[in-house]
Amino acid sequence: MRRALRLARRGYGKTSPNPMVGAVLVRNGRLLGEGWHRKAGGPHAEVEAVADARRRGERIRGATIYVTLEPCSTHGRTPPCTDAIQTAGIRHAVVAATDPNPAHAGRGLDLLRAAGINVEAGLLAEEATRLNEAFNHWIVHRTPFITLKVAMSLDGKIATATGESKWITSPESRRHAMRLRAGADAILVGVNTVLVDDPTLSLRHGKREQCPYRRIVLDSRARTPLTSRLVGDAFAERTLIVTTDRAPAKRLRALQQRVEVLVAPTQDGRVDLMWLMSTLGKCDITHLFVEGGGEVHGAFLEAGLAHRLAAFYAPMIIGGREAPKAVGGQGAGSWDDIPRLERVESRRIGPDLFLTGRLVSSPRPDDCPNVQGVAPAVENGQDNASLRFLDEVDDVL
Repeated sequence: MRRALRLARRGYGKTSPNPMVGAVLVRNGRLLGEGWHRKAGGPHAEVEAVADARRRGERIRGATIYVTLEPCSTHGRTPPCTDAIQTAGIRHAVVAATDPNPAHAGRGLDLLRAAGINVEAGLLAEEATRLNEAFNHWIVHRTPFITLKVAMSLDGKIATATGESKWITSPESRRHAMRLRAGADAILVGVNTVLVDDPTLSLRHGKREQCPYRRIVLDSRARTPLTSRLVGDAFAERTLIVTTDRAPAKRLRALQQRVEVLVAPTQDGRVDLMWLMSTLGKCDITHLFVEGGGEVHGAFLEAGLAHRLAAFYAPMIIGGREAPKAVGGQGAGSWDDIPRLERVESRRIGPDLFLTGRLVSSPRPDDCPNVQGVAPAVENGQDNASLRFLDEVDDVL
């Protein structure tokens, strides 16, 4: 099953809106074939594993299949994998996680059992579930799983008081951030980030530049410059400007000639984020990567929309009352309103500290976890399994 999980991770950033899945076929401890879901619309992992075994000239009938997610039982872009398993004559199926879709959960396992196949479920289920945390959220709620990414100084600043911000974190951290970005369906920033930094929000690897995802700008008054790289570069067709009826009609027309523009309803004079998340979910955006700036981060946190924090801390102190902060907005009004992290993990990346965790509602002060509830940083070259997940994705860029 660990081999199947490693295979599944090869689909990182390529399978959405499907999950990452790996499968291994064995008999008497000997590998017969293996496979993983490579891209949406392509063969599923179970079918790939069976095909691999046949290419090797192996006899499949009576074999055992290890698969990281419950085999699908419905017709979609491809036939159900439960049929493929039965047709191949597989007699034993070991499954990690069950289907997160409430409408389908357990159905594939029941069909296999009804066909006389011996089924075991739950092996390494936690690892398999974590692997597809974005898909699992989207398939249930039909809104994107949202990661807030921040690169800041130790005192929580993302730029100096004069606006200088490149580069706070190290090249190693920026490369890691690129790998995180590669796993998303869309990258979102606020218009102030566009005005100050003029980013491309693309993937860069040496001289190669890619943009496999959507680029989204929150811009309630359509202030995005027509000269900005998001509007005029080679990936402009993948840019979406989200604005409101407060935007001048002339600006809207000019932007619409170059990129996609979405006029959203407002809440307190700004883009209604709840409406936007519902809209993006309907567009099969399962994972939204929010890269700021501070006011955007604050808006997502105050709306309770963020699910994971990915924070890079550089060993520096910028200071300054006017220096932009990693999180703006109104802030928590009481202790009970403070967003907190659980399942916190940390590691060193170059000279920087990377910290990630799931965002949850605030507990009472007496219930706050102490440092013993935090996963350790990397020590002696070892890393916790959930962070090795990204280290093993060496073919993303």
